[in-house]
Amino acid sequence: MLPLLLDLHPDQYPLEGYRRKQLLEWVFVHGASSFEAMTNLSAAQRQALDEQYALNPFIRTETFESNDGSVKYLFTLSDNRQMEAVYMPYLDRKTICVSTMVGCPAKCAFCATGAMGFGRNLSAGEIVGQILAVAWHQDFSPRELRNLVFMGMGESMLNYDQVMLASRILLHPLALGMSKRRVTLSTVGIARGIRRLAEEDDLGIKLAISLHAPDEETRQRIIPTGAANSIAEIMQAAREYQAKTGRRISMEYTMLSGINDHLWQADLLAELLRGMVSHVNLIPMNPWEGSGFSETPEQQLQAFYDRLESHGVPVSVRRSRGRDAGAACGQLALKQPGRQAVQEQAAP
Repeated sequence: MLPLLLDLHPDQYPLEGYRRKQLLEWVFVHGASSFEAMTNLSAAQRQALDEQYALNPFIRTETFESNDGSVKYLFTLSDNRQMEAVYMPYLDRKTICVSTMVGCPAKCAFCATGAMGFGRNLSAGEIVGQILAVAWHQDFSPRELRNLVFMGMGESMLNYDQVMLASRILLHPLALGMSKRRVTLSTVGIARGIRRLAEEDDLGIKLAISLHAPDEETRQRIIPTGAANSIAEIMQAAREYQAKTGRRISMEYTMLSGINDHLWQADLLAELLRGMVSHVNLIPMNPWEGSGFSETPEQQLQAFYDRLESHGVPVSVRRSRGRDAGAACGQLALKQPGRQAVQEQAAP
């Protein structure tokens, strides 16, 4: 099997000087689906590239469109494993939620991906390839995707090195040239990873911590692997991260009826965040078959919101998109719902 070109940092791309810049433009600006399409490279150069590298990490791509315009992408990798990404178009921006693993080892009980178990880590090229594939299928330049979240399948901090390499490719001016303020890394709360991220001075990407409960008993009930990183350890790492970087931290909080939506838990969450520059995203739980959980009723969600706000905690409710296509937060599990399924062979 040929090595994947997308696994390389842009500074390591083959060819020299101006030709390297042309190659990078074909991949990241024009979204070329083959080396043969790179017509301003010589025939010999294109042939050499084709013999030495693979350009597309996926052997199959399927799309499932939601009524709200979001599109779930189901990718089959070269080893026949599968993972998903979600494209979310807005009036003023194009956003993509990418996966960092096949499955997920965190085992969050309310998340369909966690119920799948862990398959394997994705390489940096397999992560970046999701962006290129979405752009190719949507028929726009990859550089038009300006907002990205590492919030699909997988725990980003447990695939740290490849996620960092993917981030550097995203930000590189000759690759995707994204703004660091528009890239967010989500973690269930891996303290050592949060501390490592604080030391990545050349990145500056945003951090989101999926806390989901402010007390250990509840958190370990809904995140069975949570005992490895206590709430105290997570919050200490978060405070160290903020002291080092000066950046605001987002706290993700999936609302589960009767589990983590009590007002005393809002009070405790506010206490945990006291003195920090943070923002809480309350996320209504997105249903999936067999979850055993239900979403918090609107009246209780509003009461929880109001209690946080009364403590001076910046808070918002994040309504997930793509629920009817199984594309919303917590629903990614290689299912094929939705009203439309389009299949493509060997497309990027």
